[in-house]
Amino acid sequence: MFGDLGEVKLDATIGASTYFKIGGQADALVHPRSADSLSLLLQRCHNEEIPFRVLGRGANILIDDIGVDGVVVKLDHPCFNQFRFTVEGSEIELHAMAGKDVAALLMECARCGHGGLEAMTGIPSTIGGAIRMNAGGVYGCISDSLRTITCLKDRGELVTYDKDTIVFGYRECRVADPIILSATFKLRESDPDSLRDRILEIFAWKTSTQPLADSSAGCAFKNPKDEEGQRISAGKLIDEAGLKGHTSGGATVSDHHANFIVTKPTTTARDVLTLMDYVKDRVFDSTGIVLQREVVVWSRDPEVQR
Repeated sequence: MFGDLGEVKLDATIGASTYFKIGGQADALVHPRSADSLSLLLQRCHNEEIPFRVLGRGANILIDDIGVDGVVVKLDHPCFNQFRFTVEGSEIELHAMAGKDVAALLMECARCGHGGLEAMTGIPSTIGGAIRMNAGGVYGCISDSLRTITCLKDRGELVTYDKDTIVFGYRECRVADPIILSATFKLRESDPDSLRDRILEIFAWKTSTQPLADSSAGCAFKNPKDEEGQRISAGKLIDEAGLKGHTSGGATVSDHHANFIVTKPTTTARDVLTLMDYVKDRVFDSTGIVLQREVVVWSRDPEVQR
């Protein structure tokens, strides 16, 4: 069904491709060879009612031990890794395909003296994945410099949205279309040396505050709002609940940053899920605040995936 569209692996282990490095298989892992192949694949999945997912760098995903049904797509063909800068006077526009690695793109921007994406420093993601979750942190979000998004709809049709027509929120981009294909960004002229210094400064701060060397999917929970509607640190709430270092099976609440759950090779996905549920219950018991997952869970079991 998919062999004419690119490389296909059946019963493919995808958990090892995530930052947690654990989890099960997908019924099929497809590497489309072009945007047209991706569009046709999307059409076929829609017509056959086959579940469809896109796996980027796997930095904020937990794959259940029982795996996922349907088709998982990896946009790692060179055609999905392209980017270009367009400079007209003082205006700098970046066009990047969804599979482009954000860290590599950020270094190209710095080399060329094009500022605007520094907030993405230290965030492991592709362009598509970063937009899908409006990735960011204390320094800003990817939507800050975004201009347009081009997507593929359920039946493979191409559509482009201006940023102003899309609702962005905290770790949220309200685009219902299953594929983000590319995006454009408005950048600014900057001094290359100053940009590199800024990137190194942000990365040093993240290294000092987060367990970047461990197997982890980043922040496990979103920062909740307090009674006044202000975001408060989920990590601080978890720490104050005395949960740093707490374990469930092979999963552990990081001693470095309490909103990170770290794993080892023998850890199961259910270990992580059990620990996340325990942390959520303990924080609610001590504060009355309900934490929401920031980690996205993929599973054949719809109850687990919620």
